[in-house]
Amino acid sequence: MISPSYDDRQDHIPALPTPEIETFRFLFPGSDTVLEVETSEFTCVCPKTGLPDYATLKIRYRPNEFCLELKSFKEYLLFFRNLGIFHEHVVNVLARDFAKACQPKWLEVRGIFNARGGIQTTAIATYGDVQP
Repeated sequence: MISPSYDDRQDHIPALPTPEIETFRFLFPGSDTVLEVETSEFTCVCPKTGLPDYATLKIRYRPNEFCLELKSFKEYLLFFRNLGIFHEHVVNVLARDFAKACQPKWLEVRGIFNARGGIQTTAIATYGDVQP
């Protein structure tokens, strides 16, 4: 059963308009290249307490025709700084937006959220047939 204190707090998240992620053309589309992007500076807000949540984000993907442009991605991540959003929703929004922008062969978004109250959360969202 969902706690009554969370009613309607996250219903808007799937339709949330987020900033555009820019890309550039990948010149080796037939290769087995795997790209990894990592940041330890991701922040969002706990939707229940309003306290900041901190995470390391790890994104692995196999590009098809487009690669992630990092400056626009950093600006995209700033969008979440004051957003009340659960960890499980963060990784799914990131995976959705990343897949839409880059159209990779596969991707994995891993959010490793700092421990709070002795509990550490890792949330993982995937797109396509994720490779090891």
